[in-house]
Amino acid sequence: MIVVKKSIQDFIEKYLTKNSDYFLNASKYIYEHPETRFEEYDSSQFYINERKKQGFKVEKNVANIPTAFTATYGTGKPVIAFLGEYDALPGLSQEPCATELKPLDNHVGHGCGHNLLGIGAFAAACAVKAYLKANDLPGTVVFYGCPGEEGGSGKTFMARDGAFEGVDSALTWHPSPSNSIMNISTLANYQIEFTFKGIASHAANSPHLGRSALDAVEIMNIGTNYLREHIIQDARVHYAVTDTGGLSPNVVQSNASVMYLIRAPKREQVEEIYQRICKIAKGATLMTETELSIHFNKGCSNFVPNRQLEATLYENFKNVGVASPSKEEEEYAKEIWDTLSSSEQDFYIEMMEGFGYQGDGKEFNGKYLSDSIAPYKNTGKMLFGSTDVADVSWLVPTAQLSASTSALGTPLHTWQMTAQGISSFAHKGMMRAAKTMALTGVNLLVSEDLMNDIKEEFKSFKKENPYKCPIPDHISPSTLYGKEVY
Repeated sequence: MIVVKKSIQDFIEKYLTKNSDYFLNASKYIYEHPETRFEEYDSSQFYINERKKQGFKVEKNVANIPTAFTATYGTGKPVIAFLGEYDALPGLSQEPCATELKPLDNHVGHGCGHNLLGIGAFAAACAVKAYLKANDLPGTVVFYGCPGEEGGSGKTFMARDGAFEGVDSALTWHPSPSNSIMNISTLANYQIEFTFKGIASHAANSPHLGRSALDAVEIMNIGTNYLREHIIQDARVHYAVTDTGGLSPNVVQSNASVMYLIRAPKREQVEEIYQRICKIAKGATLMTETELSIHFNKGCSNFVPNRQLEATLYENFKNVGVASPSKEEEEYAKEIWDTLSSSEQDFYIEMMEGFGYQGDGKEFNGKYLSDSIAPYKNTGKMLFGSTDVADVSWLVPTAQLSASTSALGTPLHTWQMTAQGISSFAHKGMMRAAKTMALTGVNLLVSEDLMNDIKEEFKSFKKENPYKCPIPDHISPSTLYGKEVY
């Protein structure tokens, strides 16, 4: 366990408090300019401009992705990375700080809190840079501008193309209702598009001459539903029909497509399920006399926790602490809580467990916001979701925390999450995460023993677990609407 020097904590606290308005306004800018995966042109350019103002050296077009970049300060080892995200979600536009569904005109919104996530990591990197400069210390801090987390696995593409080479450790966080260390593994996944091509015909006068691509999609989906009984319990298979072949029921549809997202605890398990689903798709072509093309869209690995790094992050989290929410913040949180269904309210503890929360929830009696930090220990539990941070964790020691930025029970990817995205409580959580990560970053820079312990743990894991990127070399990132970015 590392003991944080009071002088370090005082420096970080003073720097982030002095510059808090700057970072809050930056979060608001990203919030007000929501963009979907790999099209975050305004957001990434805003970051680039601000990084340059802060004295960082910026490299654009990382891994040939136009909205990916790095911003570097310092020289020599160790190299500490802070991972930032800034993409938003379709269908989640929302009037900020409202207590009912009020969509805005742009149809896109920060329903996963990435305006907070990115700026929190940005603030932490700035604070560490300021400490390096003030104390004339060796070491390097790098902020990674990581696009396309939502359905794009931007970091996985960056990992595949060597963007994290030379990094000694990586830190990040995620907004949620919980204050906890995200110390659990996640599901690996593949995202694949299956496109069927048939023959169009008049559905009444000459149906025997047509070969329906839509029939093939439906048969494939039915076959996959039967497969669900015969895959491991922790696996998940989702799909969305992305092209039904048109709007006319009196035409035999000659084209149709379906997008599959396959998840399992390990990449090898995802691969096995994927191969079985491909066989089902090919079976559908035989039944319908159609043709099939398979396009691998993206993938990511499972997250690998580093316990030494997590323990350091936890000690710093406790040192930072959680201030009690104001009366107005509690009242607003209650109004958000009241918009949740009874099922969402009943599930709020289980949902927080996905972010590393441990406990029975008794500390929340009569409350609607978390004002405490959950204990930290290795439980062996799993988050039944996915993150491209995972692929970074296979390459360098990585740790992440969650800071409470929303009312208890708030599900991610909802209008309620978007509504709370620039609330005072959300910004308090963002700055809490920034302080925690900044303190940990400085610890890694000034303590060679700590860095060596973290590396030894990672080295032991890597010896038995070589990394294989889940995305083939020939696959390019694609936008929400299928346009490849290079």
